[in-house]
Amino acid sequence: MNKITITAGSVSLGAELNDGPTATLIWDALPIEGRANRWGDEIYFEIPVKTGQEPDARELVEVGELGYWPVGHAFCIFFGPTPVSTDERPRAYSPVNILGRVTGDAAEFRKVKNGDRVVISK
Repeated sequence: MNKITITAGSVSLGAELNDGPTATLIWDALPIEGRANRWGDEIYFEIPVKTGQEPDARELVEVGELGYWPVGHAFCIFFGPTPVSTDERPRAYSPVNILGRVTGDAAEFRKVKNGDRVVISK
């Protein structure tokens, strides 16, 4: 597990990236900066990493999980239900590669607004 920091607007939380292929590509590309897009209780933003869907990619994720959305080349932070959720669990629009998870209280990301600066760093 590689430790990272995600700073979005006024929120800064630690997280861990797993050892999967997509997470390794992202680790090697850090630092990455973008602008937050909110979709329910998800933040996503396009990143310069371009890769395909991993075999274990999934739509149903857990609060605090980090994902990579291959369709939009986007880094995703899940902290609650999204517009396609059928219950309180986050659900991605389409399958995401699971990258790791936030180590703090992911609900803090509810303070982040569309357009806020997001930085992922080592």
